[in-house]
Amino acid sequence: MPAPDFPLTALLKNASWALPLIKTVHLWGIVFMVGAVVMFDLRVLGLAKNISIRALARFLLPLSLAAVLIVVPSGALLLAGHPNELLANRIFTIKIGLIFLSACNALAFHTGPYASVAQWDTGKPAPLAAKLLTAISILLWLSVIFCGRMLAIT
Repeated sequence: MPAPDFPLTALLKNASWALPLIKTVHLWGIVFMVGAVVMFDLRVLGLAKNISIRALARFLLPLSLAAVLIVVPSGALLLAGHPNELLANRIFTIKIGLIFLSACNALAFHTGPYASVAQWDTGKPAPLAAKLLTAISILLWLSVIFCGRMLAIT
């Protein structure tokens, strides 16, 4: 005998509007979060060299963190609506692993090359380690988005 649904999970499974609404909110959060991350990463990679990396970080980091406050709860709701299906889906597992790697990569960047950003903030190329970590960041986040889209069709 299956366990009864909690009111929220029952709503997610039975209300025709609930799942599309939560998926839309989740997508909005991803747009802001990944958009902010990629704009920052592109600056570190050498685009718009006249813009201060530290000033850009002061603007984009709070935006990306605010977006996390949208993505995590909406993602948790999506998981709550179909936990068995998602947890058994290999693409979902890969997506979660890529998100974990993205977080580790961001931590490596901010505790590593970014510690010396004052030396390469404006007008100078970023060190190779900074460029490598930001290129990896873009690749990881694009892969997360790809997995999300694949989940939508599986």
